Amino acid sequence: MTDTKPTTKRTSETRASASVWSKEERAAIQEYARERKRSARRDPAAERTAGEQDVLAKIAGLPDHDRSIASRLHAVIMAADPELWPRTWYGSPAYYRNGNLICFFQETAKFKTRYISLGFSDKAHLDDGTMWPVSYALMELTPADEERIAALVKKAVS
Repeated sequence: MTDTKPTTKRTSETRASASVWSKEERAAIQEYARERKRSARRDPAAERTAGEQDVLAKIAGLPDHDRSIASRLHAVIMAADPELWPRTWYGSPAYYRNGNLICFFQETAKFKTRYISLGFSDKAHLDDGTMWPVSYALMELTPADEERIAALVKKAVS
């Protein structure tokens, strides 16, 4: 009787099924690496301006619905705290204070969702008891929503 040893050779099919990251996740990670390299090469004095240009370029490249909400979000966030530094984060618009990520925007097309997300990092001071929201779904952006977002951003950086 002969013993057969199972093969440990990986085929392209087994590699694809064993992959931990989706194609979109891999693309986001690669984009993050490119952002970090660009940032490292920039003059620190020009970093804020260059970061804002990156964010505005990203917003300009979004589909119409996302672009209109993203441009309003950018204006509301920057008006709420002009000290924030806009910069992309995993290819999406994000806002930093003192080098810490405070909030970010995730568009529908990139994440294949039916709504846009506005998220806050753990550096945002939104603590409220033992449980609080850190991500908000946006289908539209009303004046009342803009006021609420401005208040959230002000609280997050306080």
